Amino acid sequence: MRIFLLIITLLISSPAFSQSEITNNQVSADSKAEFPGGQAAFQKEFMKMVHAYVDITAYAVNGKFSFVLTIDEKGKMSELKIHPKVKFDKEFKQDMNFAMKRIKKKWKPAIKNGVPVSSNIIFEINFTSDHSDEES
Repeated sequence: MRIFLLIITLLISSPAFSQSEITNNQVSADSKAEFPGGQAAFQKEFMKMVHAYVDITAYAVNGKFSFVLTIDEKGKMSELKIHPKVKFDKEFKQDMNFAMKRIKKKWKPAIKNGVPVSSNIIFEINFTSDHSDEES
């Protein structure tokens, strides 16, 4: 009788242990979206495009701004949100989107359970009246 209970216990507990191993393997495969050279390289490239194509003095932006960038499943930048809002916010956002689209390098998309997924990247830029702290 003891042997029978032992066998039943082992059979029932075996799937539970194997399930936890699968879950651990899936978690380790997940990753965030990455730009070639890292996020600092993206911010440098973004500011290069902003200074090349946008007259930032037209907006009189001062202070820290948060940019929320959506990276789709193919590694393309698809949406840009900017906080806080500013005067002429619509035009400012259009110009920042234009600068973003001038960047030709693609992101490596985020991975969830082995499948590329859409994700958001947040970065901050501190603008002053005549330059930003991201200039080189």
